[in-house]
Amino acid sequence: MNEALLRSLTPSVLAILVRRGADFAAAEDAVQDALVEAVRVWPADPPRDPKGWLVTVAWRRFLDATRADTARRRREDRVEEEPPPGPTPSADDTLQLYFLCAHPSLTPSSAVALTLRAVGGLTTRQIAQAYLVPEATMAQRISRAKRTVSGVRLDRPGDVATVLRVLYLVFNEGYSGDVDLAAEAIRLTRQLAAAIDHPEVSGLLALMLLHHARRASRTAPDGSLVPLAEQDRSRWDTRSIAEGVEILQTALARDRLGEFQAQAAIAALHADAPTAEETDWVQIVEWYDELTRLTDSPVVRLNRAVAVGEADGPRAGLAALAALDDTLPRHTAVAAYLHERDGDLTTAARLYAEAAHKAPNLAERDHLTRQAARLNTRRGN
Repeated sequence: MNEALLRSLTPSVLAILVRRGADFAAAEDAVQDALVEAVRVWPADPPRDPKGWLVTVAWRRFLDATRADTARRRREDRVEEEPPPGPTPSADDTLQLYFLCAHPSLTPSSAVALTLRAVGGLTTRQIAQAYLVPEATMAQRISRAKRTVSGVRLDRPGDVATVLRVLYLVFNEGYSGDVDLAAEAIRLTRQLAAAIDHPEVSGLLALMLLHHARRASRTAPDGSLVPLAEQDRSRWDTRSIAEGVEILQTALARDRLGEFQAQAAIAALHADAPTAEETDWVQIVEWYDELTRLTDSPVVRLNRAVAVGEADGPRAGLAALAALDDTLPRHTAVAAYLHERDGDLTTAARLYAEAAHKAPNLAERDHLTRQAARLNTRRGN
């Protein structure tokens, strides 16, 4: 079973059902039923037109689900609209579906959560981690969003800012999480940049390209994480870096700074440094100050503490860290790093071990465990 094919077809099939008049929640349920049926049937009898097969099965499931609650005349009208057999025209409806999910009837946070779940294919747990909230809270938010759009015709697209937020979170999950969605997020952001003239769209595209350029060097052959300072910079994609920097410079020249442009500027400074030691940390701190002003995000403040530790010394970084909530994800890992740089190996080893227990994924947990073991070995010698 080609799970990647099913994942790539899901947004288009969902968009077709919505355009044909299905409300979003019912359409999503019908598509999920069709996917389950595909997993059961396709290994023994693969269709010649997978997308057409999914559209047909999903539409029939939608009709079955609504038949009990719909008048006979309305049921017959919908049956007549059933897609005819044969190949389904190829069209990429994914970006349109992102805008439809960002419906004005939803709050931005609910729209993002619903889109990530229904279109991005992320689990409720993954979305909750991205939002730094409990999984149960996120499950309730997604359920409320589905109830809100249930019965609402999704014919009024939402705003660009919400769609950008979704694309950013999809990229982040694809870049560091369990599902590889980074390339898809870049593709959709390129489409958006070609369709509208917006500096933050350009900023997001630049940010994605600059991060993606380092992807080949982020993990060792055994799958373990490689910290930025230890990455082989000869493996970085210089063409993507050049494109990202050019897009960013054009966006910044318009003097309409936004958070994605500021993040891209930080990524560009990392990409521009020939070695880790030559990184312009003072300028990075200045960009983090701009980003803090724009977002007031605790995650931004956490990253800023690391930058301050590099620019002004580990004790200055620890002072910046002390002002933050110590329950913030990765707070303990940052504290361990700064204590190690300050020469307190005992505290650093303990904090690395503690951070490993809190790590959101296996690769990060293993990396932090190795850091703790490394320091314990040094202390033993």
